[in-house]
Amino acid sequence: MKMLVFTEGTLLMHRNGLGVPREERVRQVQRGDPSLRDWRSYVPIGGSPEKLRRWRDQGAQIFYMTSRKAVRDVEDIGEALKVHGFPPGELIFRDGLEGYGDVAERLMPDVLIEDDCESIGGETEMTYSRVSAASKRRIKLIKVREFGGVDHLPDSLSELMARP
Repeated sequence: MKMLVFTEGTLLMHRNGLGVPREERVRQVQRGDPSLRDWRSYVPIGGSPEKLRRWRDQGAQIFYMTSRKAVRDVEDIGEALKVHGFPPGELIFRDGLEGYGDVAERLMPDVLIEDDCESIGGETEMTYSRVSAASKRRIKLIKVREFGGVDHLPDSLSELMARP
């Protein structure tokens, strides 16, 4: 099973988001908190590294997708994933004029886990909203609240895939 998981807002957050409620994290993004651009200092949301390890241990092939495009920024997100113990997986990103939907369709995962993009405009900004109708029939979307993490999702891949 190929699993594509969005990084920023779904698995990782800016360091100033630590210790504040989810709603305040959203407001921090909307206000342009200074820690937002320090990609290397990003921290996991909840127990996301452990959750992804459980899924990997059941056979999921993990792919990460970042919103970053500049090579240095992508490397910094990759370093944050590594430092915080996320399971190994390819970090993919938009190249050139590609959009998020293009990247997802290039990979064609079985499941896409991403946040609802509350701080930047909502569902219209989500990757899933940018894939074709045919791809939507092939990709299962698991939508989580921005900065809400993935801890609440089932540990079992079969239960995850059975979610409506």
